[in-house]
Amino acid sequence: MELIYKYPTLYPGILIKRYKRFLADIKLDTGEQITAHCPNPGQMRGLSAPGSRVLVSRSQNVKRKLRYSLELVAVQNSEKTWVGVNTNLPNQVIKLALQQRIFPELGEYEQIISEVTYGQNQKSRVDFLLSRSQGKSPIYLEVKNVTWAEGKTALFPDAVTVRGQQHLLDMMAVVRKGARAVTLFFISRSDCDQFVPGDNADPVYGKLLRSAVKQGVEILPCRFEMTPLGIRYLGLANLQI
Repeated sequence: MELIYKYPTLYPGILIKRYKRFLADIKLDTGEQITAHCPNPGQMRGLSAPGSRVLVSRSQNVKRKLRYSLELVAVQNSEKTWVGVNTNLPNQVIKLALQQRIFPELGEYEQIISEVTYGQNQKSRVDFLLSRSQGKSPIYLEVKNVTWAEGKTALFPDAVTVRGQQHLLDMMAVVRKGARAVTLFFISRSDCDQFVPGDNADPVYGKLLRSAVKQGVEILPCRFEMTPLGIRYLGLANLQI
């Protein structure tokens, strides 16, 4: 399948260390040492080892304090498998994928609306609301970035996520009102063919996810190949709930 998303120019280097969650010291292949923004609030399990090969993007905004952002980390001992760690990127990719109608599981929809307020007291935002014709209720679509893997199994979350727990509660409420609710797990690596909840990291989330499935929340564990050129969709992983 063709690339859904094409990266801007990426610069290779070696990770020196990740610290304070959002900072990463990197030595570029040019010899320059930089501090890059690490756009990932999770633990990045298995992806923070000093010496890991990385790729960073460079902003054209001269006012940015940190001009570089960490985008991809190579799986240790395998520069053929890259993992996308920028949690800001999946929503951009999914919007492009929705426009291309590459997820047949969603069926037909007419309009794609981003960042719609919903939930108890309208305090949550769903990533996408897909409107449908003929009086059909809309589809509420939430996107979660998955980077943690054990063998060929992808897991989410990799840390306690109170926000993610609330999203599942909101999605269950949506289903009870008669609408469709879908959680799309964006598996940002090509070496996994199964998906399970990250119970060891957040047992509450795992329990809520299983409850959500029983109540009708749909789960799409979507596999993506991340390359220095861009991102391809590989299809669904096997869901192990």
